[in-house]
Amino acid sequence: SDWDVVNAVAIPGALEYVGDYNETVKKSLELRNIKIKVKELPIPVAFASAFEGEIIRKNDMAVEFSSDKNATCELVVMKDSAAITDHKITVIGNDIGPSAPQNMALATYVEVAGAKMRVDFEPVIERKIHHWFNYMEGVMHTGQRNLFRIRVGKEAVAKGLNLKHLGEVLYAMIMDEFGAVVDKCQISLITDEEKVKEILAKEALPRYEARDSRLAAMTDESVDRFYTCILCQSFAPAHCCVITPERLGLCGAVSWLDASATKELTDTGPCQPIMRTGVKDEKKGVYDTVNKAVENATHGSVSKVTLYSIMEDPMTSCGCFECICGIMPEANGVVVVNREYKGATPTGMTFGELASMTGGGVQTPGFMGHGRHYIASKKFIYAEGGLSRIVWMPKELKADVAARVNKTAKEVYGIDNFADMICDETIATDAEAVVAFLKEKNHPAFAMEAIM
Repeated sequence: SDWDVVNAVAIPGALEYVGDYNETVKKSLELRNIKIKVKELPIPVAFASAFEGEIIRKNDMAVEFSSDKNATCELVVMKDSAAITDHKITVIGNDIGPSAPQNMALATYVEVAGAKMRVDFEPVIERKIHHWFNYMEGVMHTGQRNLFRIRVGKEAVAKGLNLKHLGEVLYAMIMDEFGAVVDKCQISLITDEEKVKEILAKEALPRYEARDSRLAAMTDESVDRFYTCILCQSFAPAHCCVITPERLGLCGAVSWLDASATKELTDTGPCQPIMRTGVKDEKKGVYDTVNKAVENATHGSVSKVTLYSIMEDPMTSCGCFECICGIMPEANGVVVVNREYKGATPTGMTFGELASMTGGGVQTPGFMGHGRHYIASKKFIYAEGGLSRIVWMPKELKADVAARVNKTAKEVYGIDNFADMICDETIATDAEAVVAFLKEKNHPAFAMEAIM
C-alpha cells in the first residue's frame, strides 16, 4: 500500500493514529468505551468473598507486612493517561517466597487514569484494597492507609503466591468494579524499605492529610444526610460506622466526602445515606433515622447509637480503629491511645488490651474506637464536654494533633495551648502521677461535671 503510516494524521472524533500495532485493539476498545471484565484471575490460590474474615495465626504465616514493624502505605493516585501503561505490574524489592524475610515493608502504589475519573474517587478505590486482598485464600488484611497488617500463609506461598499475583488481583478488581471511571491502571508493589519511606513521606502522608482537610469547613448541621459504612463487617458483623462531616470512620480512611463518592460509584455498596431527621437529642447525637439505619445494617445486633457520647450507647468498633478513647475516672477525663503506641496507659491497659474490650462490634460505655482526625473535632465526645476532657495521650500522637487540638480548644472553650495541659508517657503513666501533673497545669477536666 502507498499509505504512509509515518505521516498519518489523526482526525479527532473520526480517526486516531496508533504507532504501535500491538496497542491497536486496546485503543479501539478505549475509544468506543468498551470495558472487558476478567473472568478468571491468574493466581495460584482461590479467590472469593468467602475467604474474607480468614484469620492467619503467627505460626501459620510465611510473611507479614505490618505497620508496627516496618514502613507501610496504600495509595491510589490519579494520573494523566499518557503516564500510565495499562496492566503494568512492578515489584520493587524482595518478593514473597520461601527465602524471603518474614517481616517486610510494603507500599501498594496504584496509578489510575480515566476520562470520568476524579480525585474524589481515589480513597474509595484505595479502601477496597482491604476487601480484595482478603478475598484471596491464605491472605489476611486489616487496617488501611499507612496503618495496616497483611499476613500471607505458608500454604499460599507453597502454592506459588507472590506479590505480582496481588497486583493482578488489584488490577482485575479495579477494572471490574470501577471500570466506569478507570480506563487504565498500573500497579507497583514495593518492599524496599527506603523507597517505601520515601513514598510515605513525599506522597502518601501529604495526600492523606489533604483528604482529611477537605472537610474543615463542613459541619454535621450543614448536610442533610449522614452515611453508614459496613466495609469491616467481615471481621465484626455487628459493627456499623456512621460517617458524618465531623466524624470520619474509625479507620481514619473514610470521610463523609469519601462515603458520598462511594455511594455515587456503587449504589448498593457499603455506604448508604441516612437522612438527618428525627433528632431526639442534639447534644448526644441521637437520631431515629440513625438508630434505624444501624439496626438494619447490623441485622438487629445494635439498635441504639449516640454519635457524640462515649458513655451512652457509643458507636461500635470493628478492629481497624486508629485510636481508642477510654475514661480515666481518677482524672475525671479520658485517655486517647493510638495503635502504634505499645506501652502502658494510665488506665492500666495497653492498646491491645483496650482493643480486646472495644472491638468486635460491641458497645462498651466509657470506651470507643475512632480515627486520629476525630480527636480535634468539635463533636469529639461532645456530650461529655468535648476534647477538653482529654487528660493523657502518647507523645507522638499529641505532637501530631496538637495544632488542630489547640485550634479547637481555643475556638470552642477559650483555652490557650491546651495540648500542653495533656499528660504523656514521658511525664507519667501512673494514675496518681498523671493526676498530680494535671492539677499542676490546672486542667479543665477537674472543674467539669463527673464523667461517671
